[in-house]
Amino acid sequence: MDARERLIVGLDVPTIGEAERLVSTLGDDILFYKIGYQLVFAGGLEFARDLAASGKKIFLDMKLLDIDNTVASGVENIAKMGMSMLTLHAYPKAMKAAVEAAKGSGLCLLGVTVLTSMDAEDLLEAGYQYDPKTLVARRAEQARAAGMGGIVCSAEESAAVSEIVGPDMAIVTPGIRPTGAEKGDQKRVMTPKDALKAGSTHLVVARPIVKAPEPREAARAILNEMVAALWPANR
Repeated sequence: MDARERLIVGLDVPTIGEAERLVSTLGDDILFYKIGYQLVFAGGLEFARDLAASGKKIFLDMKLLDIDNTVASGVENIAKMGMSMLTLHAYPKAMKAAVEAAKGSGLCLLGVTVLTSMDAEDLLEAGYQYDPKTLVARRAEQARAAGMGGIVCSAEESAAVSEIVGPDMAIVTPGIRPTGAEKGDQKRVMTPKDALKAGSTHLVVARPIVKAPEPREAARAILNEMVAALWPANR
């Protein structure tokens, strides 16, 4: 994979019109886009289909979790949409149902371990007995056992997760912030270069690109940093 296949730009904008303008601005520099709740509930599913049909890769960030049959039914329909990646919470029964439903489709299922906006105190308040690193490791093991295509975790956990899942599963990390960028509501963050060196295979970047005065230049700067991390001889 080249850097364009590893950088996923989050289309975290409120309208399809803004998303269309951003995709047009970024042009051929960006191949992969994430579409989550905000855009989905503004007509984003049809937009996702259109982007996929145009040759872009789409990471549909729905974080599914429900009874087995409901998860399976949803995954079956999403698999028909031409999406490249889909998230669900990394609960064993949900993952097993999703994997069975996605068989033969080419859809890469990603297990969300612990949100990058959460730290140990947040997990404790939510009723979990584990700290983030321990819970991420446990869910990574369960995702591998279920046959998932990859994991979503903080780049802080990428090295440990890569030891658990091996080279055949994707490690997708949000909370990526270029040096000097604000963290926003993220608590476990890392730079693009450090995330790749830690073992992340795909980086999700939204605000540092979407909110930049010049989004294409911001995207190119991140891609250049990724290239330098992946292939130092090319610097």
